[in-house]
Amino acid sequence: MSATAQGKQVVSRLTAAIRHFLPDIVYGSNDGIVTTFAVVCGVVGADLSSRVVLILGFANLVADGFSMGASNFLARRSYADPVDRADGREAARHGSATTLGFVFAGIVPLVAYVVAVPEGGRFTVAVALTAFSLFTVGAARSFVTLQGWVRSGGEMLAVGAAAAAVAFAVGAVAAALTGS
Repeated sequence: MSATAQGKQVVSRLTAAIRHFLPDIVYGSNDGIVTTFAVVCGVVGADLSSRVVLILGFANLVADGFSMGASNFLARRSYADPVDRADGREAARHGSATTLGFVFAGIVPLVAYVVAVPEGGRFTVAVALTAFSLFTVGAARSFVTLQGWVRSGGEMLAVGAAAAAVAFAVGAVAAALTGS
């Protein structure tokens, strides 16, 4: 087999794998970005320190990322019909794809709190990075859904923005009710 043919075969397998696992990656990425950013918004809404953002953000990233992957594994093993039920190895691959998507995308809202960004600008940078990430991951959905990338990205951005607004409001209300 020629090098060109081998290259095409590798690209074909990679494309097939991406299409197969993209829903899991998008699912994990969306939840990772949204839940981690919700933590950031809740902490900022409650007017707590950047240290609290990092502690709660990373705790969420690790625990919820594992939980999402484990839940995907269990869901794929929960079909009544054995024909539809994934074997343990395949379910683990899907769970791993979800976990990796969650952790790699979910770290984005925390970047502004890890790198040297002035204290007063961290939340603004986190908002911008999160919006960009939500749109980008949403646009990637178009490879599977065959919908336009702008529509797919915009849809995910809108859902994530709504979740962030709710988290910010809850943080602000909780802070007001507790006198913080």
